[in-house]
Amino acid sequence: MDALRLEELNATNVVAANSLTLKPGQEQFVAPVSNSIAEAYVNQNTAWPRVVYSEGELVGFIMANFDEDSTREEFKAIILRMNVAAEAQGRGVGRFAVEQIAAEGRARGSEFLYAMWEPGEDGPDAFFRHLGFEVIEDNEFGEAVGRLALR
Repeated sequence: MDALRLEELNATNVVAANSLTLKPGQEQFVAPVSNSIAEAYVNQNTAWPRVVYSEGELVGFIMANFDEDSTREEFKAIILRMNVAAEAQGRGVGRFAVEQIAAEGRARGSEFLYAMWEPGEDGPDAFFRHLGFEVIEDNEFGEAVGRLALR
């Protein structure tokens, strides 16, 4: 992928973000972007929704949440959603998005960045582990809780 850039989710790019197509079998591991948009609207003070562009084409969506007042450590800095277009997977889009969220977390003083995902053959487990996330537990919903040190 050539130069990647991050942009806030907005009225201009929301339709393209909502139209991202994943690889077959991946849909069961991610909520639709439309769910994330509603969640970001409700949690405007803590949600951090962004889209990733490559050469002017929207190729990814990622939403983090930064809530330093959360009573649960993992929700202080967490990746909640990530969708990368099928044709853009394996070309650095997801890594770029996670690196941008990690940089934002560092700027906010976060010690760790968390992610939660469902286990499964077509799921994101290998991706997150490859980026250095360490699975620290399974949550009450059976999802893996991964943690990446930011310092």
